[in-house]
Amino acid sequence: MKVLVLGSGGREHALVWRLANDSAVAEVLTAPGNPGTAALGRNVAVDLASPADVLALATTEAVNLTVVGPEAPLERGLADLFRENRRPIVGPTRRGALLECSKAHAKAFMAHHGIPTARFVVCDDAASALDAVSGAQFGFPVVVKADGLAAGKGVTVAADRAEAEAAVRAAMVDKQFGASGSRLVIEE
Repeated sequence: MKVLVLGSGGREHALVWRLANDSAVAEVLTAPGNPGTAALGRNVAVDLASPADVLALATTEAVNLTVVGPEAPLERGLADLFRENRRPIVGPTRRGALLECSKAHAKAFMAHHGIPTARFVVCDDAASALDAVSGAQFGFPVVVKADGLAAGKGVTVAADRAEAEAAVRAAMVDKQFGASGSRLVIEE
């Protein structure tokens, strides 16, 4: 079996290592990979932002299974495209990936289904976010989360109002996380 692992981080390296040590796996490709994954298989170049390019790679290389590490390709509908083209893939659909890719969606899902979660509000502008971190609703510490993907950097656990307000400004005014910070989840 030929397996394609998408990504270049430690999570993907661990997946590649395990797959490379499986007797059922003849070859592991990693896109784009890293020096560690190159030692375990073959790194290949592909634009992970383009689901069509990833599908073309899997087809050209006659890959039997694709395993997705990073969330961003899933947010762009990669798994949906693979399933439409009957290509085996490990990764949720775009809709399923929303649980990871949108903090507001995940919180609404939990609230709707009675899954215990911290109290929260979703803010679409800086004024409402600054009001939410004033201390009146949640006290301190308070958590400020960029709604979208922010490479693991979009969460601040603010010990006081000044730190919380700085986190709101960084996300919504300074656009530190791009579009991912245009909506914030504020939670206790």
